Amino acid sequence: RCLLKMVKGNVIVPEEILSFCCSGLQGSTSPPGAREPGEREEAAGAMASPSPARNPTEVQMSQLVLPCHTNHRGELSTGQLLKWIDTAACLSAERHAGCPCVTASMDDIYFEHTISVGQVVNIKAKVNRAFNSSMEVGIQVSYEDLCSGKHCSICKAYATFVAQGPLGSKVRLSPLTPQTEEEKIEYSIAAERRRMRLVHKDTLKDLLTRSPQETELETRDGSGAVPAEKTRVESVELVLPPHANHQGNTFGGQIMAWMENVATIAASRLCHAHPTLRAIEMFHFRGPSQVGDRLVLKAIVNNAFKNSMEVGVSAEAYGQEMSVSRRHINSAFMTFVVLDQEGQPCTLPMVAPEPGDGERRYREASARKKIRLDRKYVVSCKQTEVPLSVPWDQSNKVYLSYNNVSALKMLMAKANWALAREKEKVRMYTLEEDKFLSFRIEMSVCIAAGRAFSLLSNLRRRHEWDSHYVSAELVQKVDDDDMIYHVVSQKLRHENKPQDFVILASRRKPCSKGDPYVVAFRSVTLPTHPARAEFTRGETLCSGFCIWPESEEMSKVAYYNQAMPGYLNYVTTNVAGLSSDICSTFEACEKFLLKNKEDLISRLQD
Repeated sequence: RCLLKMVKGNVIVPEEILSFCCSGLQGSTSPPGAREPGEREEAAGAMASPSPARNPTEVQMSQLVLPCHTNHRGELSTGQLLKWIDTAACLSAERHAGCPCVTASMDDIYFEHTISVGQVVNIKAKVNRAFNSSMEVGIQVSYEDLCSGKHCSICKAYATFVAQGPLGSKVRLSPLTPQTEEEKIEYSIAAERRRMRLVHKDTLKDLLTRSPQETELETRDGSGAVPAEKTRVESVELVLPPHANHQGNTFGGQIMAWMENVATIAASRLCHAHPTLRAIEMFHFRGPSQVGDRLVLKAIVNNAFKNSMEVGVSAEAYGQEMSVSRRHINSAFMTFVVLDQEGQPCTLPMVAPEPGDGERRYREASARKKIRLDRKYVVSCKQTEVPLSVPWDQSNKVYLSYNNVSALKMLMAKANWALAREKEKVRMYTLEEDKFLSFRIEMSVCIAAGRAFSLLSNLRRRHEWDSHYVSAELVQKVDDDDMIYHVVSQKLRHENKPQDFVILASRRKPCSKGDPYVVAFRSVTLPTHPARAEFTRGETLCSGFCIWPESEEMSKVAYYNQAMPGYLNYVTTNVAGLSSDICSTFEACEKFLLKNKEDLISRLQD
């Protein structure tokens, strides 16, 4: 009902021909008895039959792109798309919460294609995981060409919503139980994405602290540069009822649309052309605005790179009384490009920053570009597209840690594990996929889960139970949860020298009840530890431990490994029963845990 009110309030199309379809919309936003039974059945019959296993929080929206939704090129305005994305995500969040929800943040969004008038935008949103009073909603956006039948992905986004009770009080959310393999993967990784959001600002500050203060400004030729001041834009919007939800708070998507509008104007003033929005960086709403507020929107080009530019945008709110100080609602950073007739990015003029704050914004834009690239190619890529040994440095440590843990959680959540061997208490499972053969080996051990977690996360003690390990040197303690080791292992068969690895070990305690303790391993490269002639440099893509508490003194310990080509023969020999080496190693692990379970002081920090 709120959506229909918003659409009609903006005079998009009459209600009779609204190209709006939201699966189960009546059940999520209309009060009982608001529709006659016959009418409801007819409406339901007009939509595709939902799958019996559909996530109860899933919302689907389909919008026909009309001329009033497009820019001068006949392409869907990104601001309009942001409003639809926010609306669908909010409906999904409210389905789970059972009460009004507000947008708290949005992760990076990369727009892969533009959408033309006459095409259909399909949006699917569902809650991935609920925490205490906030929840992550995953959104998938695609377009459909009705004439050719072509479907194409536009973007994938993650939004955080907060449930609100009377007078804006927080509401404690009920947990969400994932059902399908995809839902279990998203549920598990949602905790990692939440962790990454919380340290986002610290990552930028750390990178700026370690970067030269003047290098970028000195090495760029300022001749012909456009003064940043010439790109500055300021605009004001009055928040009216159609812009707000049933509580009178401005839709987050509406604020994003207004911000995109002024950012586009600022970008146009630099390039004297019509720019295309390519990405929006992760941002947070710092406070609400209400009907009757005036929103002041400001934008300026912070930095122009060869083929792209960053525009900074802010939104502030004030009431009728100008004497009252403005409230900071949101800040965002948007990346624009200018495309030629072949769709290729054009070279952009340089920006001459203003002294003081302008130079600070200029440097921060360069830092954000590096962070965006790290997030895009380390976090956003599929696991098989990420290089095995990614170079580690201080600026990408958060994203490598995320990738390390999320890869193990994705492997853990796979549904097609098959029992291959069982030897007394040890069970070995395999997972056959197109590119990888993975194995999982597990057993129940009489030890507290937290103690097992502490012992198994310390690679310096692994040689005590794993005969393949010769030594493990702690090279760098990144933080309390991430450490880098140089590991030396025994010679492989048909090899004349031992292997060595540079391994990032990332450990995580449970985020909520039912989550396992996680210790994830993956290869990285360090300039201080290049490959050496006396070793064969080995790599591991995804391996590690997951530990579930079964009682106070009993745990299920599982080890996962995606077998790399060098170890494939070793793994298949064990799977086929021609060797029991893996099972024997895991039994030695159990003995190690039992022997050390009474230790009160962990040697992890030695």
